[in-house]
Amino acid sequence: MTLIQTRIPSPIDDIIIQGNQDGVSYVGFYPVIECPDTPFAEVELPHILNCAAQLNEYFAGERTDFDVTLATQGTVFQQAVWQALIAVPFGHTQSYSDIANALSNPKAVRAVGAANGKNPISIIVPCHRIIGANGKLTGYAGGLARKQWLLEHEGII
Repeated sequence: MTLIQTRIPSPIDDIIIQGNQDGVSYVGFYPVIECPDTPFAEVELPHILNCAAQLNEYFAGERTDFDVTLATQGTVFQQAVWQALIAVPFGHTQSYSDIANALSNPKAVRAVGAANGKNPISIIVPCHRIIGANGKLTGYAGGLARKQWLLEHEGII
């Protein structure tokens, strides 16, 4: 299926949304990391339009959860981690250990961290809500300044 993308402004830099008829496959900050040669579309798909609208509502403080059709690609373990991330509610954080325990695999902390780092759907799949066991901010593909902004936006810090 043909992958298309669009770019929307946000308070923390432009966001790229990529997807196809099946759903959204990537949400990240400009410049594009995933599929950088994907053309920007004049005509947008309903999944992309819906995602853009929901992100705009989130940044305006009008939305705390998302209902976006996703079409992510990943291993079974990555998909399980990403589903566990979705379960972390707005305004809350969890640690990598918390996610490993939620998956009934407490020794998988490092694997959870790796899967978290491969999350292709920033903000919608809220990997920014995952912090170190010591309460400190840890890596974020969008950069720690954006992670801090997102956590402040959600009233966490």
